[in-house]
Order: sequence, then structure tokens, then C-alpha cells
Amino acid sequence: MSDSQFRHEPDPDDPDWMIWEIKDPERFNALLGKFRVRRETEQMARCRMWPQPIHSNLSDVVHGGVVMSFIDISMFAGSRMLGIEHAGRSVTLDLTCQFMAPGAMDKPLDAEVEILRETGRLVFLRGLVVQDAVKVAAFSGTIRKASPPR
Repeated sequence: MSDSQFRHEPDPDDPDWMIWEIKDPERFNALLGKFRVRRETEQMARCRMWPQPIHSNLSDVVHGGVVMSFIDISMFAGSRMLGIEHAGRSVTLDLTCQFMAPGAMDKPLDAEVEILRETGRLVFLRGLVVQDAVKVAAFSGTIRKASPPR
């Protein structure tokens, strides 16, 4: 899978944001629904999703698995927004998450993604998942970029 298998273009409804959607609706990424990304600074991008009932747990808050999936996808979308070119075959090597508060169902979730370092094959990231002033989760992770075609 390459970056061409993603729809990545300005959002006509909000030009400050870029659409980040997988073109194949049968893939896992599609479960998160509407997903947007924008560059905030040289080192930080913001990704956004809007929780839907399918994203809730029995306590009627965002399921922790959804938060972690959102983080995982945000690491790729955020790093791409910050100029790191990697094909869709790149993989997450590790992801650490600390949950700090429940995610509310009636507000968008934002992932603030910061690149700490990029090497030839690796991208080291960290960030926060927030809803307004509430810190929902903190995370750090590493992406291994895809090998060049042989």
C-alpha cells in the first residue's frame, strides 16, 4: 500500500485541515470515520476524529482501544503532515500509552503528534490526545519506514 491509497487533500468544508482517509473502506482505518490532520508548528501536527456510538464502551465514553487506534493512525498521518515521506507499508514498532481521563463522546478527539527524531529507517514520536483542555492520554511510539522496493 502506498500513500496514493490515501485521500490526502484540503478539506473543502474547512481549509485549515487536510483530509486523511484510506480509499479502501474495507480497511481498518475506515473504522475511525472522519479523520483530519493539519500542521501546527515545524515539529507538531494535530489529528482529529469525531467519536461515534460505535467508538463507545459500556460506560458511554470513548473505548480505550479506539483511543490507541487513533494514536497509531495519528502517528502516520501526523508524521506525513510534517514532511516525512513513508509508504503505507511502514509499521509501528512500539506504542506506549498512558490513559489520564475518559474521552467524551460529544467532542472531537485531537492527537497532538510531535516528531522527536528521524533516522534513515525510524521515526520517534510522542504526543497527547486531548479534548479541549482535558488530557485524555499521553503516548510515545516508533515507526519503522518501509524498505525501498527491490
